[in-house]
Amino acid sequence: MANDPSRKTLRHFYCRDVLWQSFERMSEALDRGVDELVNEAMRALAQQQGFLPSDFVAPLGGELSQPERGLPRPDARSESGQAPSDAQSGSGVSRTGLRRTGPPPVPSARSTAEQPVGRPPPLRSFSVPEQTDAGTAPPLYLIFGNQRYVIDKDQFIIGRGTKSSDLPIRDGNISRKHAAVIRRNGEYYIKDLGSTNGIDYKGERIEGKKIEEGDIFSICEYQLRFTYQ
Repeated sequence: MANDPSRKTLRHFYCRDVLWQSFERMSEALDRGVDELVNEAMRALAQQQGFLPSDFVAPLGGELSQPERGLPRPDARSESGQAPSDAQSGSGVSRTGLRRTGPPPVPSARSTAEQPVGRPPPLRSFSVPEQTDAGTAPPLYLIFGNQRYVIDKDQFIIGRGTKSSDLPIRDGNISRKHAAVIRRNGEYYIKDLGSTNGIDYKGERIEGKKIEEGDIFSICEYQLRFTYQ
């Protein structure tokens, strides 16, 4: 486990505000988690300095890192005209790990447990029924982070991507399109969209389920509660 390249633990470092703000803008523009981008930048610097092999690629945030997608080119300049390598050298990074300088960008609190590694697959397969009639569905509400969301479409996406999700959760452990609430024949179902960390219901990983009154599902450390009232 100690040598597992996908293992992630909470660490701390002191980061210049301007750098963290830049990473937050990158996260928004690239539809990727800040921690994923920071991990990728650290990996690239370690490879550049010879501390990691050049062909090393580690899973970040449940997905394989794609260096060509997220990091600026080596000759890219920041808004202040400073090269990224210069900014990194003055960032005040310590060897003790990671600490962000601002509040978390998600609406609910979560624990700092490391990302699950090697989780078992769902115990039972699941498929959403085919559409057979256009029956009227009762309104369904999702309670998340002390906010109430109405499910008013046939497919409501939950995931990390701000542009691809109806409910975005900015966490590197959440897949870009993690799960969907699907409306069929006047009923609602929740279904995993092939995510790495899956959906839990009453302590068991599931592929999907018909949503009943008061059902509570977990995605990583986040709880999703559904009600028809």
